[in-house]
Amino acid sequence: MLKTFACKNSLSKGSSLSIKHQTPTILTIRYQSTSSPPNNETPKDLVLKSKLDSKPINGSLDFGKKVKKNDRYQPEDLKLKNDKLENSYKLTNFQESLISFMVKYFRLNVDKIRAGAISGSYYYKQCSIQGLQYEDEDGGELSASCKFFYEDLKLPKTFSQWYQIHLLHVWILFVRMRALPFDIGQNYQKKLVDRTFQELERKLKEEMNVRSGKFIDTYLKEFNSQLRGCIFAYDEGFYTDDYTLAKAIWRNLFSGRKNIDFVHLEAIVRYVRSQLYVLSKMSDRDFAMGNFSFIPSDEFVKPLTEKEYEELKQQVIAKYENIDNDPHTRPIDKSKLRYDN
Repeated sequence: MLKTFACKNSLSKGSSLSIKHQTPTILTIRYQSTSSPPNNETPKDLVLKSKLDSKPINGSLDFGKKVKKNDRYQPEDLKLKNDKLENSYKLTNFQESLISFMVKYFRLNVDKIRAGAISGSYYYKQCSIQGLQYEDEDGGELSASCKFFYEDLKLPKTFSQWYQIHLLHVWILFVRMRALPFDIGQNYQKKLVDRTFQELERKLKEEMNVRSGKFIDTYLKEFNSQLRGCIFAYDEGFYTDDYTLAKAIWRNLFSGRKNIDFVHLEAIVRYVRSQLYVLSKMSDRDFAMGNFSFIPSDEFVKPLTEKEYEELKQQVIAKYENIDNDPHTRPIDKSKLRYDN
């Protein structure tokens, strides 16, 4: 069954600076794995070809505990729909009015202000839930993204493994954030990292019961070291070739395990490249507005033709020209970021 996705107007008259879930703003065709065209396999299709009966191994810095389901900061259910996640990011009327006033009269950069809500909240959650699983779900149903990582790729269900899955998705977003104007992109990256470490510190205290401030600092330094190492290694793979990217994924996501299945590596490389392709076709403004969600592993991303890409650009340009030319558009809903790229 074919699906087509076109851009949606996420900020129009009367809208608020709340995170509205949108499909990626790309006029692309995505095939579900049950109906993939010949030779166009999804990452999940590749994994199912694996014949190696490899066993999960524990990664380093394994706390031996999983995310608690009763944690008030986490979604109540792995199958939670995106609209439930979005509600927690909606600004109050007072906050919206205050920000609009400051933007209008103090000429603040609304794109920098928006980074907190978009990158520090929505994009953080998008990265986090890809591998989020709960301690009482051993006999239950995991989300589709968790099944791909924990069941299909046979990764261990540990806290440290969740962090590695989270980092992989953080890096994917970093690639697109670096393409934004420098000061805006830096701010988006900072908000995403800040939120990640805020949550890590909270998890150590509340979920792992680590009471020593010295131990917490030690763990956070280790997490920071892993973050830097992953970003550097994935960057090298991104700028060179799939072989180098696969090695980086093997060292980090798979903990350098000896009984790795090359089919698994091929699948995750295809998964990563699909995400990066969709992000590369989004305009700066669409991405900065939070109009991206990760492509499921059971869907194939068909590359755009030149004609399709030109049609997409014209749709995006028309959408944001209407917003910018509307005298009723509030300052908080405007942006100086490009929408024609």
